Amino acid sequence: MERRPIKRNENIVKISRDHHASLLFCWKLRQGIKYHASKDRIFTYVQYFWDHHFSKHFKEEEEFLFAPLKDEVVQKAIDDHQKIKIFFDQINVEGMESEADILLELADMVDQHVRFEERILFPHLEEKLSKEQLEIIGKQITDDPLADHYEDEFWIKSNSL
Repeated sequence: MERRPIKRNENIVKISRDHHASLLFCWKLRQGIKYHASKDRIFTYVQYFWDHHFSKHFKEEEEFLFAPLKDEVVQKAIDDHQKIKIFFDQINVEGMESEADILLELADMVDQHVRFEERILFPHLEEKLSKEQLEIIGKQITDDPLADHYEDEFWIKSNSL
């Protein structure tokens, strides 16, 4: 069965594009571990990605996208954000002592969350929110696509050593 791209409301497509970068983040973590990149290199990237992507992305989703509708589907997304934030904080506290399992768990957690938002939450919001509400959200979300300019390509085999 062939998967077709999901048609997303034009007002939330910017957030959906950021999700692609989040999935790429997960892939990079997994590749870095697979190629035995040093944990300090990977953890430095994790911190970079939090500072340059996730913190802003979560804030925009919570302030603009989730605000108009308070139900169990939106609450699950908020709960996921909290779990991911706590996980990032734990990684920062544990620092370089952490094992590859922690990074894989983070990648799995982010991956599952993004897929939940794309497959369940966004269609739910597109159905429940009015056209006007979606337009307001679209105007509030910044139009800056994520640019991951991280230079240490630890996820590439030849660069992992």
